[in-house]
Amino acid sequence: MTAEPRSTPSTPEPASAPAPVADATTARTGDGGSPRAAASRDLVVDLARVACILLVVVIHLLMIGVGYAPDGSLVVSRPLEAQPWFAAATWFGQIMPLFFAVGGFTALAAWRSLRRRGGDATAFVRGRVLRLAGPALPLFVFFSVVLGAATLIGVDPALLDTVATGTGSPLWFLAAFLIAQCAVPWMSQLHERAPRATLVVLAASAVAIDALRITTDVAEIGLANLFFIWLFVQQLGFWYSDGWFRRRRVVTLVGIAAAAYLVIWPLVAAGWYSPDMLVNLNPPTVPLALLGIAQISLMSALHRPLSALMRRRPAQAVVHLVGSRAMTVYLWHLPVIIIVEGLSLLIPGAAPEPGSAGWWASRPLALIVVLGIVFAIAPLLVRFERLPTAIPEGFRAPSPAATAAAAVLAIVPPFLVMQWFLDLPIALVGTALLVAVLLLLRPRRGALRA
Repeated sequence: MTAEPRSTPSTPEPASAPAPVADATTARTGDGGSPRAAASRDLVVDLARVACILLVVVIHLLMIGVGYAPDGSLVVSRPLEAQPWFAAATWFGQIMPLFFAVGGFTALAAWRSLRRRGGDATAFVRGRVLRLAGPALPLFVFFSVVLGAATLIGVDPALLDTVATGTGSPLWFLAAFLIAQCAVPWMSQLHERAPRATLVVLAASAVAIDALRITTDVAEIGLANLFFIWLFVQQLGFWYSDGWFRRRRVVTLVGIAAAAYLVIWPLVAAGWYSPDMLVNLNPPTVPLALLGIAQISLMSALHRPLSALMRRRPAQAVVHLVGSRAMTVYLWHLPVIIIVEGLSLLIPGAAPEPGSAGWWASRPLALIVVLGIVFAIAPLLVRFERLPTAIPEGFRAPSPAATAAAAVLAIVPPFLVMQWFLDLPIALVGTALLVAVLLLLRPRRGALRA
């Protein structure tokens, strides 16, 4: 028997699954927008989010090769990065800016909906943290168990370090995305009051941080752009929500995208940034902000044909299937890839030499197998992806201080992975902190808050 939720609003949408979002139909303000967005559903945004996640899976599948060295030891290689065209391909394959932009779009719609129902920033942040920290907990438990067992049985530490580093690498996203999502209530206020000035200040701050990092050669300075770069890109999603991009002509949008790419070129040519846009991800740098401008512009330019595609039931079914398990797919695909690649070594003829013609030809089948396994385990993990955010009758919500503490603790584990890579101590610390997060955010018995 479950308690009926009381009327206190909670964050209605997960940050990772298809959700009702604001359409780009607002009154013309000429300024980045008014909060008077009509509430409807933009399936192109759902398509973009799912496409980003699937592209990440494909890229990682092409990046990881498991084989034997001449001495018979296991070797993990990166065939995709060995290709001469790889760096150029990242200018189009680095799609995290688009993910943050559409994430800002859906988060803004959720925040505006929550406000209309009387919710506050504390409720919104609590919901966002639950939706991101919840799915991460079983993954950190898994890593703690597997890395602990591998250490106890004496697996080669160098191989274990390589595997742990690779499988934990996507976790950086949780730190950056949590920061951006938790800031939505305050960043949306800035957007509503001064949309242009907000973009300019964020962009100027990002440029200043990069300039300071480049001139001092202190990489840690760039960590400040976890705020400025991703909040800038998130603002692009706010502008999309309010209709600015949709009101531009296709030729204008293509021109904006081309201009953004043209600005990246001299920055790379000057040696300030790597031509590999994946390298520019940690710490995040100005080229990612420019990629965000290009990507949201191109998505807007293609909105009409993409909308036509999303009117087809097969496309809707695929987007719903993947989108409803988005966090599970994102967080678990790399461990599954490593397991599949390792098991294939036990089957004669099933593991072509990484980088060979046979290996490339086997990638489509490998993708089907990996996604099949991820979706097979998804029912076991869905309860963590859909943690309830409503406060039941007779309970009260956590205090603002407890919610803020939970948000900070939730950011720490992926931040540790981003900075020092995954290992057993970080997996254990992450597990403990995420358990603490869920405890801090649980409803409390007692009188309701006034």
